[in-house]
Amino acid sequence: MEPQNSPYGQQSYGQSYGQSYGPPEPGYAPAPEPQPRLDAGKLWAGGLMTAVIAALTAVVALLLVRGVLGVPVFAPEGAGLMGNATTGALAGGAAVAAIAATVLLHLLIVATPRPERFFTWIIGLATAVMVLLPFTADLTWQAKLGTAGVYLVIGIAIGSLLSSVARGAVRRY
Repeated sequence: MEPQNSPYGQQSYGQSYGQSYGPPEPGYAPAPEPQPRLDAGKLWAGGLMTAVIAALTAVVALLLVRGVLGVPVFAPEGAGLMGNATTGALAGGAAVAAIAATVLLHLLIVATPRPERFFTWIIGLATAVMVLLPFTADLTWQAKLGTAGVYLVIGIAIGSLLSSVARGAVRRY
């Protein structure tokens, strides 16, 4: 059987267009792999929005646990739906945690291979610590479960949003 002729030149058996078998031609260098580039502005804008959402998530979770479920978490029982200063402190703490996670994510992107894996593990383990923490305190089981639930929802919000932000802020050129 003879090689088939095509309008693009002659093709040998077993070769596709653009493939070559054997040693490369002298002076031939393969194209370099695209390098990831971080758009820090997008990363930090997403990090700030994540902080806002984390704070609001804390408030909504407290409204659900205190108001709907009637579990007195993060405030004395008579403090009402919005509680006392602990509601603001928890919302502020959630926002600070989101900013700290953004700093961590930025450092991982510029300094490590596969930063998304490291980030997922770190956020997952930090969330696990926060979820388990109430079970070490002398609280009722309802308060332990309610507090753990609030921390879990905040951790999931921060981890999922920043993972998505990272995918949008890193481009390959």
